[in-house]
Amino acid sequence: MSSSSAPISTTKQSSTMVGTTSAAHAAKQAAAKMHRRSRTGCFTCRLRRKKCDEGKVSCRACKHLGLKCEYKRPMWWSNNEQRRNQKEVIKNIIKRTKLSEKTAQGGAMGTSTSTPPSLCHSMQTADTFSDGISCTRAPSVDSQNSLDYNFNPTATPDFFNASMPPPMFTPSFAHPGHFAPYEIDIKTESQMFINDIPTRRDSTISTYSHYQTPPAVGHVYPTDSWIQQDYFESRRESFTEEPLDLPIFDYTTHGAFSPSHQPTVQVDECDQHLLSHFLENVMPSVYPVLETNQPGAARGDVIIPALESNKAYLHCCMSVSALHMKTTQGLQAEQIDHDIYRHRYNTVQQLTKSLLDDCDHAQTLEATLGMIFFPCSVGRFDDGMVDIPWHQHFQAVQSLVHKLELPAQMVAMNGQATPQPPFNMTLASWIDILGATMLGRTPSFADTYREKLIADASSGLAELMGCEDRIMYLISEIACLEALKNENMDMVQLCAHIKLLGEQISLTEPPHGSLNSAYTSTGEILPRQLRRNMTAVYRLAARIYLCSLVPDFDRTSPTFVNLVSALCKAMEYIPAGPEGFDRSLVWPLLVAGSISVPQSGFRTMFSERSALLGEAANFGSYGRVKELLSEVWRVNDDNLAKGTTQSVHWRDMMLQKGWDFLLI
Repeated sequence: MSSSSAPISTTKQSSTMVGTTSAAHAAKQAAAKMHRRSRTGCFTCRLRRKKCDEGKVSCRACKHLGLKCEYKRPMWWSNNEQRRNQKEVIKNIIKRTKLSEKTAQGGAMGTSTSTPPSLCHSMQTADTFSDGISCTRAPSVDSQNSLDYNFNPTATPDFFNASMPPPMFTPSFAHPGHFAPYEIDIKTESQMFINDIPTRRDSTISTYSHYQTPPAVGHVYPTDSWIQQDYFESRRESFTEEPLDLPIFDYTTHGAFSPSHQPTVQVDECDQHLLSHFLENVMPSVYPVLETNQPGAARGDVIIPALESNKAYLHCCMSVSALHMKTTQGLQAEQIDHDIYRHRYNTVQQLTKSLLDDCDHAQTLEATLGMIFFPCSVGRFDDGMVDIPWHQHFQAVQSLVHKLELPAQMVAMNGQATPQPPFNMTLASWIDILGATMLGRTPSFADTYREKLIADASSGLAELMGCEDRIMYLISEIACLEALKNENMDMVQLCAHIKLLGEQISLTEPPHGSLNSAYTSTGEILPRQLRRNMTAVYRLAARIYLCSLVPDFDRTSPTFVNLVSALCKAMEYIPAGPEGFDRSLVWPLLVAGSISVPQSGFRTMFSERSALLGEAANFGSYGRVKELLSEVWRVNDDNLAKGTTQSVHWRDMMLQKGWDFLLI
């Protein structure tokens, strides 16, 4: 039996995981005490780790100190060395300003003792203020490793911390991708032909400017005392989670750009509308969790550099843009289909050439992953567009990943305090693990995930797609187990592995009460809380997936009914609607929904959340899951009406329908 197809089962490995889980828990407690800052304040205040009042054109703190107030992400922000240099410059300016203030105040002391201090003074930060809240491990509401566990739903949780005042208004679930303004130069080319003879080629450059007004994070509080208002704002700041400052991933695919570099994307004149549509309507929704953790990273570090320097990737995005226009705008013209197929053909042609020439491996991997992943955000289940199946593209991904030695790089990062995994390997891992469940196969890089699991090491999955890495590794192990089951694994061994993996899932459970609203009372998103909530949904789906491997599986048993009910409760903590995160939870919704019975609350929950999504519920992977669940329910409900508990598996339904979806 190969190591890549056998789930972990030794006592030594289990004890290792217990120790690493305790260490991870301690790390989480330490992380909870880290400083939390506003995500829409100026970059100068963020660098100083100070509260920003977000005044325009310059905030009060910068104006008072004579500092340059930067709301547009400055070049020095993405470079650690430049950021340190900038901090030193600011420190020197502050020292001079403070010195002059003290000199001026020396002659004015005693003139007034009743005037309150200025409201523009620096608020308390993590260096001067602690909320004093600590967590201790307690039995989790979702401690469901045993099949006879009582899954009765608990009381509806309070969405706002009891120590905070109630919200003054219903929080607006603002999308995390409210970016700083940015500009991209679009170079378009046109050529004139006379009697099929090229006579002139013209190039023009236009600037695509994207600006979204940041959401307001402050409002007027009903208080007569400036002291109460000042204290509450500083107290509120201690609860606000700041997105990560340092780069999460290694983005070296495109090399380093100079600080003054202005992105320029070259397209033919006939394709400029496709590029503009992609930048405006597709790009902001592709990596919503990454954008929550590090606003601007998906745009500035992943997509735009690839559009600029990778022709195959650019053609892929143009094809995706055309498909998005076709489905969202209801276009039926031959021209839009021609655009879709033309760019698909150009993408495949360039990728094939690179593979045959055995060159440009990193850029080829990047474009191939785009061909797999981007369609998950666009298109309908019945769009009728002929395309290469995603898993055929993934065969090329496997080869490229090994040529680039990315698995070895991932393992080498085990034990590092701040690993920066290669972005494309993390994306490939996400597709690999959940894609394996689509096919009932062992993940291609299962050995790598197993080593990461034993070492309790990150692959960046939590920051990219919202589910903690250990849960994703365990889903990989369950996929390995299912593949063995499909090869007629001994039932006694199967049940032993199911029990062991159930215990490993239990080791990942957080303390009681860890699920809370992912938004503050002012509508600001809490990135780490969002990941905890999304992980809880994935954890429950992983349990359902694992328990479905039990011989004589019966979806109508109380165990599975209660598991589905628990997942529905966890979904209450996931922001809904077009700017929510339902489309990032397609796989858990599929796994839980496929075993839900007619009277299950899942169906009501899914219907309500789909209605909140509006038209977006019909597109991409979410729309495909919606249609797949409808077909599964139709057959299984009919069987129940006939008095049989026999049910069709969602994978078999896809096979019957001729669907070959990647549902992530």
